[in-house]
Amino acid sequence: MKKCFLFAVLLGLSAVTAAAQVNGGIIEERLDSAVVIVSRAGALTPMAYTMTSREDLRGKNPSWSLPMAVSLAPSVVVTNENGTGLGNSAMTIRGVKGSQINVTLNGITLNDSESQEVFWVNIPSLTAIISTVQIQRGLGTSASGSGAFGASINMDTGFVTPDPFASADISYGSFNTGVATVSAGSGLLPSGFYGSIAWSEGATDGYIERGFVRSRSIFAVLGYLKGNNSFRFTYLMGRQRSGITWDGIDPETYKVNRRYNPAGEYLDGEGNICYYPNQTDNYIQQHFQLNHTMGFGDGFVWSNTFNYTDGYGFDEYYKQDKKYSSFNIPLAGRGDVINRKEMKNDYFVYSSNLRYKTGIFNATAGFNAALYHGRHFGSVVDLPSYPDFDKDSFNAGYAWYNNSGIKREISAFVRGEYLLNPHLNAYADLQIREIGLEMYGNDSDNAPVNYSALWPFFNPRAGITWTDCIHSKAFVSVAIGHREPGRSDIKENVKGEISPIKPEKMLDLEVGYEWRGDRLEASADVYLMEYRDMLLETGKLSDSGYAIKDNVPYGYRRGIELSASWKAASWIRLDGNMTLSRNIIKDYVSHVYVSGTANSVRDFEWGNTEMLMSPSLVGMVRTVARPWDRASLSLDWKYVGKQFIDNTMRKEMEIPAYNTANISFTQSFPLRFGTVMLTAYVNNLFNRLYYASGWRYEEIGATETEPSVYLGIYPQAPLNATLKVSLFY
Repeated sequence: MKKCFLFAVLLGLSAVTAAAQVNGGIIEERLDSAVVIVSRAGALTPMAYTMTSREDLRGKNPSWSLPMAVSLAPSVVVTNENGTGLGNSAMTIRGVKGSQINVTLNGITLNDSESQEVFWVNIPSLTAIISTVQIQRGLGTSASGSGAFGASINMDTGFVTPDPFASADISYGSFNTGVATVSAGSGLLPSGFYGSIAWSEGATDGYIERGFVRSRSIFAVLGYLKGNNSFRFTYLMGRQRSGITWDGIDPETYKVNRRYNPAGEYLDGEGNICYYPNQTDNYIQQHFQLNHTMGFGDGFVWSNTFNYTDGYGFDEYYKQDKKYSSFNIPLAGRGDVINRKEMKNDYFVYSSNLRYKTGIFNATAGFNAALYHGRHFGSVVDLPSYPDFDKDSFNAGYAWYNNSGIKREISAFVRGEYLLNPHLNAYADLQIREIGLEMYGNDSDNAPVNYSALWPFFNPRAGITWTDCIHSKAFVSVAIGHREPGRSDIKENVKGEISPIKPEKMLDLEVGYEWRGDRLEASADVYLMEYRDMLLETGKLSDSGYAIKDNVPYGYRRGIELSASWKAASWIRLDGNMTLSRNIIKDYVSHVYVSGTANSVRDFEWGNTEMLMSPSLVGMVRTVARPWDRASLSLDWKYVGKQFIDNTMRKEMEIPAYNTANISFTQSFPLRFGTVMLTAYVNNLFNRLYYASGWRYEEIGATETEPSVYLGIYPQAPLNATLKVSLFY
């Protein structure tokens, strides 16, 4: 019984503890991890989650975005627009889209406050600086930022290392894709100071025509760790310039030229097809974080974080034969216009967390306050037919469009875990959030987007975990979540194009079981996610590539996630997971725009339908072998079942099921001053030609009975390869 109790205590401690300081060869609890642990689930927390280590991340293809690096986790489906991983990437977890996945870095949300998306292309080479990633499925634990509405991703940028280090990665592969990363750190010095820095540069031509990317990221940390105090300043910068690829291509073109990209296409004076070379998406983002953590009393840890995020970006377009008046340009007639849609945003966050732990009781209280100011404005770059047009004066007055949004958030939570006995652990998590939003100004079509709202939410969570202290663990949990709509959804609503929009609500019931043996591990998680007023993508995109959503009165995601890992021998391991689910909208009604009218729509009833981009079957199998000393071979296979581009289940909206396989081989060589490692990656090993995502727009004439449908799909890259050389010291 004493051994069983000790085992349970150690599991409870791991829920709130991370180790980092080395003292006389003994690893002790360290304060610099406290800000990350707050939003993470522990060994006895009653929820489904997956951990990805630094070693796993460093082993991934260096051009891959973070979603692609974790694509083998249960219920995860990933797409990439240009085929290399450096461009725009998107992911779903249990069918939940990116705007409903709360992503935090060092405890601070990365989700854009307005769109609620994380634009992974804006923060390149994250896998080079991330230490661990925890993916929580379901409503998860309380965290800063927009509430998780089906999944959350918690990342940290690494803890203090005891010794100095340096590393360099250089890779090159298909489609002229190359990434170079250099990093170095001082380790923890006797004075208590430490520092590290990482720089990364990436470039690709992209599989899709003109789907190029030029990216750069810089990460730096300076800290002090001594006794009961920890200070840390973190800087992260991401910059990218990429060809616009979110237009996709129609299914007919896909059959002829799946690499075709219509972005920037126009006809010159002689009728020749030309492509504007600067039809691009550009963005730079800087994150500044200052954290102080102190331990005091008996088991108390207090952590405070200040964050400022500065962002600026623009999309540039060549528009042919447009009315000058549609851009508010004081010229008569029509002509070609080169324009920019620009944005500038400032994001301020203060987060404070107080933790208390004993052997059987762990509690955390947290407070978060955030202010976001986002500006959107349009400028005219050039009028090819009017080279003398005074663009500077026109843009200085924001004559085309200018609108702003201010979003304020205050949230607080209290969470606790109590070991009732050596076998039972009780969990409770109560969060309140209040969000205020103000929008004002005119949009790019000159329509006003004035709006004001205040949303108070209460999100409770509770559960219990049972363990036999040897092999088995089981849990049951219940949670209620609420979530506000995003800017694009509200903007379209204000302009009258869709029905009034409301916050969404969800009840999440989960039951899980896990068995761990010496060689075999297996788990099963059953989830019932019941939605009210669910904000679901309509299949329509805004001009800037945002997925526009609408409320559906009732829907659900219900499924089972199965995972297993078998260490067949000391040199080989097999992993696999599979998700079987039903993702249903009850009595779905679509709203189709009536062409030639201001805001009229016609409703179509479809009965019970499957939610868009929600396959009923997702699975993977992975084999990792170490055939000889310092060598590693990995082969994985991923299957994604049939899904639909919109919510109507029409045959033309179907994305056929697909499967892909990737293989990688690594061999390291010891050197006198370090280690050199060679890695070869082959992706889409069997050269599957498939598309994994898409959008649709439809409208109907006033006298027509069937709507006209316009589709865009995103072809994924065929067989491609990358070679990486790494040097570690």
